[in-house]
Amino acid sequence: MIHTTRSEAETAAVGRDLARTLAAGAVVLLFGDLGAGKTAFVRGLAEGLGVDPADVSSPTFTLIHEYRSGRLPLFHADLYRLSDAREIDELGLDEIGEDGVLAIEWAEKLPRPTVGAIAVRIDQGDGDARTLTITNSPTHQLTNYSDR
Repeated sequence: MIHTTRSEAETAAVGRDLARTLAAGAVVLLFGDLGAGKTAFVRGLAEGLGVDPADVSSPTFTLIHEYRSGRLPLFHADLYRLSDAREIDELGLDEIGEDGVLAIEWAEKLPRPTVGAIAVRIDQGDGDARTLTITNSPTHQLTNYSDR
């Protein structure tokens, strides 16, 4: 499914609409350049789950934020600062989202595919324009950490 948005609010609205369809155990993988709107999309996910979107911020330095005030818990991970597969594995992402929804920014850093995940690719256009491509089977190139 492809969506074109022209503002941060519209990007969040796509996330909100997706969240209303999600059940416990859902994993949303977010791909896009710095500033593409990944956190704005997660704010929409939060709102769709009943979490105040104003509470959502990027977990770049804390790695994972947890929001439990909605119909399902939302776990928001950011892999931007991680460069080693062991660091990512130590986060325990496989278990974290079992009772809620797990949203992972910079998902291309995951050391292996996530079966059954929803992939959201956000591409920047002119100004605030974004193209969001949502698929049920991620087809991303995995980073090879063994070469580092």
